[in-house]
Amino acid sequence: MVPAGIIALLVLSFFCTRNVMAQRIDTLNTEIKELPSIKLKDNTVKDPKKATLLSAFIPGAGQVYNEKAWKVPLIYGGFATNIFFIDFNNRRYLALREGLFQLDRGEENNFPNLNRVGLVRQVNFWRRNRDLNYFIFIGIYALNIVDAHVDAHLSSFDVSEDLTFRFEPVYENLSVGGNMFGLSMKINF
Repeated sequence: MVPAGIIALLVLSFFCTRNVMAQRIDTLNTEIKELPSIKLKDNTVKDPKKATLLSAFIPGAGQVYNEKAWKVPLIYGGFATNIFFIDFNNRRYLALREGLFQLDRGEENNFPNLNRVGLVRQVNFWRRNRDLNYFIFIGIYALNIVDAHVDAHLSSFDVSEDLTFRFEPVYENLSVGGNMFGLSMKINF
């Protein structure tokens, strides 16, 4: 029985074969060809440093500088949602902590269905959620800065409608005899 690894290697080598032939190099007739240049749109290049600093000082200002103002409501919506959850988790944490203090003092607490272990577990749960939301807030702020920086770098590249990516079947006759079947990936830009 043939191991599956060998079969996979044979199938992979079938699709990765190349047509390798010796070529005659004409050293007397050599031309220097230029590399294709990157097309810039409207010759407007955004300064990534400026976009980064703007977003660091005023969240969303870098996106406005990069002419992507539609991202600003998303940023402030993320901040507002996160602030809501920080406040919600903090209120639950403080209420449960006060109930724990009341139980420790021997008073009647606001959560009669929970014993001390349950109160401690709930206090730790809501405190952990509140603290996690602080880190999420910092993450949204950092993502705002990174987005402005990357968008400023990529703002000058032309992304036209002429970009295509397709697979086509290939059939070639080899010079040593035999045929080659395969799949060709073509990118037009």
